Amino acid sequence: MKKSAAPVVASPLWIGGLLLGAALLAVAWLLPVNVKSLNPALLREAGRGTPGAATFARELLALDKPGPAALILDAAKTVNDPNYGAVNVIFEDYQRKHRDMIPWGGWDVALEPLLAGRNAASPAESTPVLRFLVTTQARENLRDYLRVSRLPGVQTVLKTGEVTQTQRFIAANRPGGQPLDAVILLTAYLWQRENLPGSLQRDIRSLAETAVATNQMGALEEFYLDILTLGKRLNWVQLSELLRTASNPGTVAQFAHLTRVAPEHLPIIYTAALMTKSADSVARYLITFGKPGADNLRLALANGEGAVRQLVTRQAPVTNAAGPEFEFGAGFVLRNPEFALALKYAAFLAGIFLLLRSIDLRLFFPEETNLRGAFPKMGSGILAAILTFIFFVFSEPFLLKAAAATEYQIRLIIPILGQTAATPAPASTQTSAMDLSTILSIVVFAAFQVAVYVICLLKISEIDRQSLPILTKLKLMENEENLFDSGLYVGIAGTATALVLQVLGLIEANLLAAYSANLFGIICVALVKIRHVRPYKRKLIMESQAAIPATA
Repeated sequence: MKKSAAPVVASPLWIGGLLLGAALLAVAWLLPVNVKSLNPALLREAGRGTPGAATFARELLALDKPGPAALILDAAKTVNDPNYGAVNVIFEDYQRKHRDMIPWGGWDVALEPLLAGRNAASPAESTPVLRFLVTTQARENLRDYLRVSRLPGVQTVLKTGEVTQTQRFIAANRPGGQPLDAVILLTAYLWQRENLPGSLQRDIRSLAETAVATNQMGALEEFYLDILTLGKRLNWVQLSELLRTASNPGTVAQFAHLTRVAPEHLPIIYTAALMTKSADSVARYLITFGKPGADNLRLALANGEGAVRQLVTRQAPVTNAAGPEFEFGAGFVLRNPEFALALKYAAFLAGIFLLLRSIDLRLFFPEETNLRGAFPKMGSGILAAILTFIFFVFSEPFLLKAAAATEYQIRLIIPILGQTAATPAPASTQTSAMDLSTILSIVVFAAFQVAVYVICLLKISEIDRQSLPILTKLKLMENEENLFDSGLYVGIAGTATALVLQVLGLIEANLLAAYSANLFGIICVALVKIRHVRPYKRKLIMESQAAIPATA
């Protein structure tokens, strides 16, 4: 009767399940969606058809803003923008024709008071805006211009020049207070020319009113320090365009900090801030992810404006894709991120289940039919759920990682007389995606346990097929206890091997890789003994009791 079930196994049902399961696993593996990270395929899809850095620089040049265009062109060169060469030729031609606009980064008719005493024959190069306020005459000219302003906020900012209690600067009305005086005038002028967004104006005005009322600069001094930092590095139009995208003093502080600790990334982060019109999001991303975040931002910028927006909106790291990517699915993921994530793991669950059921149909169908409870169908479902959970953990490299301090985290900086020296940056603690060797070791451990699981099931099937008394089969099952426990032995051996390889430096030092071998062993033994050995022994015991003749 057992052999009569063989033709059923030979049916194409198990082959179809095997192929469908493999197809679902391929979809799950290639679908570029993750919980707490972004796949590079999504950045490419999001940036497709959107303007790149060089095109953005060309648009700003058309608006007579060569200062921001110059920084953005530097970013375009860094990311190898294909349009960089053509736009750079246009920029150089613009620079030759409009030499008088280059130092300021553009033009503002109200800047005429600041030009007094400037040498018209000076070289046409970008000049930090605070350099124009070095002379007493320039500051007095600007003060006279602002003194007649009808904006209450401007007048409140000017009054902070009379505050005498300061901590970082020397008071503006005392000898040596020129740096603070210049920064106050620059802030008031930015307000007068409507280069500060409303939310930032409200915060500055509140801080200024408090400073004037208490005669203590307080928190406003921090903001002035940040303006000093930016004003010493950016020309007039570059600074004003950046501040238009900052919603609060905290964002200005973050950008000032980034220019101190990562000046080499200034073109990239400046371009991203202007592209997205949100310096807040860009600064927060860089502060959170450090140097890897700067690399991610550079990658996004290479793919276009849409990729940059996607990155700073998601505020997630970019995975290091080590294999092929399902480019066709990237558009679907962007449109339906939550549904795509559910689909990915549902496809993996279904694919694993179909593969396990196909193996059951091919190898164990006769025994499953005869033993009934020993090979329940839910065994494949439970194993598939466990493997799906393991796949979920291992395919989400940033899922269990706590936010670590990065080299760009804001730290206390105490300058002397307005000097803004950068503090040394510590080594980065940002952890990248899981190392490929670690992933391979975990896959190998899982494969060993699957092999042990199949061997145990084959042994149960072999004992059941033998024409032996029931009690003899029970003794044979007891004799195979060591085999049924072999998953634990293999798991312990795998953990020891992984720890040795980590000590030798052959694989990444990751305890998850080592202890996963033990985890797989426990799961394997639990499935074998609870789902197969125990039901089969119970069946044999019940049959043996039924075979004993009833006694009077």
